[in-house]
Amino acid sequence: MIIDQFFPARKLSEKTELSPGASETKRRSLVKALSWRVLGTLDTVVISWIITGTLAVAFSIGLIELFTKMGLFFVHERLWNRISWGKRNV
Repeated sequence: MIIDQFFPARKLSEKTELSPGASETKRRSLVKALSWRVLGTLDTVVISWIITGTLAVAFSIGLIELFTKMGLFFVHERLWNRISWGKRNV
């Protein structure tokens, strides 16, 4: 099933070991950025539609916002990935 690709079954006692200084891959950061932007853009479109009352304007705002915020999120994630504060091995 498709959902199993994103959430593989693990035993409750099984933990992922992180090496010191472990960080996310660029691919993981990109997928997170994409999934977050889809959700965020839908939110923006709905809010814009409520405020303007025009679906075309709402989608225009959502489209612009999709690309600008996706790029900002990716850069933000990569910068935070360089900071060791708050990371720990589990």
